[in-house]
Amino acid sequence: MKKVRFGILGVGNIGGMHSKNILDGKCPEVELSAVCDLKREILDDFVKEHPQAAVFQDAETMMDSGLCDAILVAVPHYDHPKYAIMAMEKGLHVLVEKPAGVYTKQVLEMNAVADLHNVKFGLMMNQRTNCIYRKMREIVKSGEMGQIKRTSWIITDWYRPEAYYKSGGWRATWSGEGGGVLLNQCPHNLDLWQWICGLPSKVEAKLHYGKWHDIEVEDDVTAYCEYENGATGIFVTTTGDCPGTNRFEITLEKGKLVCEGGKLLMWKSEISEPEFSRTNEKPFGWMEFTESEVETDGQNPQHCGVINAFAGAILRDEPMVADGREGIYGLTLSNAMHLSSWLGKEIVLKDLDHDLFYSELEKRIKSSRGKKEVKR
Repeated sequence: MKKVRFGILGVGNIGGMHSKNILDGKCPEVELSAVCDLKREILDDFVKEHPQAAVFQDAETMMDSGLCDAILVAVPHYDHPKYAIMAMEKGLHVLVEKPAGVYTKQVLEMNAVADLHNVKFGLMMNQRTNCIYRKMREIVKSGEMGQIKRTSWIITDWYRPEAYYKSGGWRATWSGEGGGVLLNQCPHNLDLWQWICGLPSKVEAKLHYGKWHDIEVEDDVTAYCEYENGATGIFVTTTGDCPGTNRFEITLEKGKLVCEGGKLLMWKSEISEPEFSRTNEKPFGWMEFTESEVETDGQNPQHCGVINAFAGAILRDEPMVADGREGIYGLTLSNAMHLSSWLGKEIVLKDLDHDLFYSELEKRIKSSRGKKEVKR
């Protein structure tokens, strides 16, 4: 069996996990041929346990080595597009860790480069492999329960104590991460929200910066959105609640879906609410529902599932879990929420001013604790 030779760029926390999964045989069509990291001590520790992989301290040298068919980008957020573009222009397939980038301007550039090159471009949206979220999407997209009327995701179980933010000087800074809970903890949730329910047409958000921690970025978010069909939605998240809640609810014309506690529950009626309201003659009439726990296939391969599908796309042109170009959607939501908070107004997503967002972000980077200059 032919294997895809992977080079992993960044073998710290998440990159190290990906390399371990590959070396443990959980990705049978992938061979770990090379790794790269700026920190020599990380490479020294890595090679002690895995001497079969070549090690590099320079990304371009690894890409030019001829040892790799594909690059997995697992470096800090700001550099995701930079290295993805570099690899694509060298004819290498690219799998990028979440988020796709920090600001839409750079991700749109990355997507444009991907369109110019005949390479596979994937995104590590591993939560899309979760059987519950896949089933939610299947039900919603099938239309069997009618159109969406309301979405609500309260995702406040991302608790982080002060020690977490003190563990790295880059953490929770505009210069280091480019955002807080929206860009670090919630890219998966924002992606799933739009993947299942579709992108809203407009959003208005209230963000609190350093409300619960000594940080400069957001750690408490409440966003309200509207969809083209008139549906509404809310998204609430924080790293300051303990214990928190993770409840994703979608109200549709024929009932509702609730994802909570590792279960997907459904309330379903044979008649739609608009039809019931129009034909019912009782002042306090009530629709009849069948309540059930929805069965799924039980599969949840997560990161390995994304890598295995990516290898299948390279070897046999099979579908990926998430095309890299789709990373723009969740990031658009995140950027729109930040911009709404900064400007104090509603943001229409199709009119999102990418240059304005970038200029506002730059203002915050200049006063950031890290004082890092972001390159366009």
